[in-house]
Amino acid sequence: MIKSSRTLAEITVVGTDQKGVVAQVTNFIFKAQGNIEKINQNVISGIFGMHCEASFQKEKLSEEGFRVGLKDLGKSLKMEIKVHFDEPSRLKNMAVFVTREPHCLETILKAKKKGEIKVNIPLLVGTEKTLQALAKKEKNSFFTVTDKDQSQAEMKILSLLERFNIDFIVLARYMRILTPNFVWRYPNRIINVHPSILPAFPGAFAYAQAYERGAQIVGCTAHFVTEDLDQGPIIWQESFRVKQNDPLDTIRAKGQAMEEQTLLKAIKLYLQKGLEVYWGKVHFKKN
Repeated sequence: MIKSSRTLAEITVVGTDQKGVVAQVTNFIFKAQGNIEKINQNVISGIFGMHCEASFQKEKLSEEGFRVGLKDLGKSLKMEIKVHFDEPSRLKNMAVFVTREPHCLETILKAKKKGEIKVNIPLLVGTEKTLQALAKKEKNSFFTVTDKDQSQAEMKILSLLERFNIDFIVLARYMRILTPNFVWRYPNRIINVHPSILPAFPGAFAYAQAYERGAQIVGCTAHFVTEDLDQGPIIWQESFRVKQNDPLDTIRAKGQAMEEQTLLKAIKLYLQKGLEVYWGKVHFKKN
C-alpha cells in the first residue's frame, strides 16, 4: 500500500523492441531513489510495451526533473517514454470516446451533472459527428477523428489526450479497435463496456449471437482494455433473464439500458479507487 507521504508514478515505454530497455529504465528509477511497485512488459509484432509503477518520497522527487530525464532517456533509446503522476488533490480528467450510440454518453453526462461522479470531462472524441450536438449542449469539447488508418487516428488522439492532461479513458460504445501501441500507453486506464457477459460472445454482434444461440441469460461487462481486446480484467457485470419469445430488438433494448448502468458503476469504482489490478484480475480494496 502506498502511503500518502509518497508519490506514485506510472511510467510507460513504447517502441521498437531492443535489448536493455528494462534495465535502463529501472536503473533510472533507482537512481532517482524510486521503489518499483509493479512492472510488466510485452512484445507484439516487434513493438515493445512496458508499464511500471514506482513510488517516491514526495520531498525527494522533482517531478519536472524526473519527467525531463525520462524524455531524454527515451530519445537515446529512440522510444517513447512517458510518466503520469498520481495527483490525489485534484479531480481526475476523463476522456470519453464515442461513435453514434448516445445512451452511454447521455448517462455519463447526466451523472456528472447530478454530482454522482466527481470528475472533469474536458474531452470527447468521436469517430463521426453524430454526437457532437449532445456534447455541445453539455458544453464539452468534442473532436472528430475520422482517419480510416487506425495508427494515424491514434496519433491524433494521443496528442489530444496529452493536451488535455487525461488521466483515464472511457469507451462509451466506441466502435473502433484500439491497437496495442495505444493501449500500452494507458494500462488499466481505459474502461470499456461490452454487450455480453464476457468471456461469452466477444466481438461487435454479441446480442445477435446470444439471440441465435438461445441464451437464457444476457448481460454486459465493464472491463479494462488490453491488447487482447475483450479479454481485459473485468470490473463489473450485470445480467437479465431472456423470455423464450423475446425478439432480438427487445434483447438489444434491455441490454443497452443495462450497458449504461454497468459502465457508470465501473467509472464510480475507478474514481473511488475501490479497485486494483494484479495477475490480470480486478480486486476490490477493503475499506
